[in-house]
Amino acid sequence: MAEECDAVVIGAGVVGLAAARALARAGREVLVLERHDVIGAETSSRNSEVIHAGIYYPSGSAKAALCVRGKALLYAHCAAYNVPHRRLGKLIVATRESELVSLRAYQRQARVNKVGELPWLTRTEVLAREPQVDAIAGVYSESTGIIDSHAFMQSLLGDLEAAGGVVALRTEVNELARLGAGLRVGCGDFDLDAKAVVNAGGLHAPALAARLGARRRGYFAKGHYYTLSGRSPFTHLVYPVAGADGLGVHVTLDMAGQARFGPDVVWQTDADYGFDDSNLPRFVAAIRRYYPGLDESMLHPGYTGIRPKLVPAGEPAADFLIEGPADHGTPGLVNLLGIESPGLTASLAIGERVVELLG
Repeated sequence: MAEECDAVVIGAGVVGLAAARALARAGREVLVLERHDVIGAETSSRNSEVIHAGIYYPSGSAKAALCVRGKALLYAHCAAYNVPHRRLGKLIVATRESELVSLRAYQRQARVNKVGELPWLTRTEVLAREPQVDAIAGVYSESTGIIDSHAFMQSLLGDLEAAGGVVALRTEVNELARLGAGLRVGCGDFDLDAKAVVNAGGLHAPALAARLGARRRGYFAKGHYYTLSGRSPFTHLVYPVAGADGLGVHVTLDMAGQARFGPDVVWQTDADYGFDDSNLPRFVAAIRRYYPGLDESMLHPGYTGIRPKLVPAGEPAADFLIEGPADHGTPGLVNLLGIESPGLTASLAIGERVVELLG
């Protein structure tokens, strides 16, 4: 006999926890199933820990709307729950004349996305803010920040449990099937019959969705991060103009003030988190475009993360795919697919959306 339950969330990453918390606070009985022995073991703990402003995303996209809404919710949440964070601001810099048009485009897109103004910075103004950065111009994003992602996830877990929700670790979902007006969730040794299921499986969410007929394939894009020894020469986040594959090798700071550079983009067919140090020459070349004073000996391998992509290499970046019953025809199911950056920033807004979709 299968155990009956109200709402199951698959995946205890930041998005799964945010969705589970939102459902529990809305009065649902929530069980979160996580295959690892800790929460947030994959994408949620292997990223830049940036609170994004919402600049880059196409007009009307889910990424744009949920990032801007999520950013407001996230800053308020951090203040209310004492989650370590800092509103540092970010410089996006051009190092060649051909990139100036991109800076102007960022200014326009920020207005459209309701991010606010991105003041233009001359070379002298860039140097005044970041003396080690060599650029011909830049724009400044005041609302960009950093966050302790682990402390944030712990705050979500605490709220979830306070509302009666439960997280079951070391519990892998290997089957998902429609069952009358509900869904059967198979976990190997036992089955659950749920009224509602949220597929927040991250890298593995498309494969789970395929169990119910979704024709979506996931792709894995690994990113390497290098850390910089010693005191950081930067006080803001510093980003180059974005390339075709992503936002480029940029500077972020952690809550302790240590600088790190990343990520690059390495496409692969599995969730291999191994660090390939042969990438170092490419990193050095990319960093020296805007930080020519880099001492290569101060760079050290940090960690890797993998972004859950919905399109393969060479294709334009896909939007978040958030599918409710009206989209796929399966009552009680919400699929959260391709939740890459800015998923951390957008997580609380995604939680709101899940509650709306499940009615």
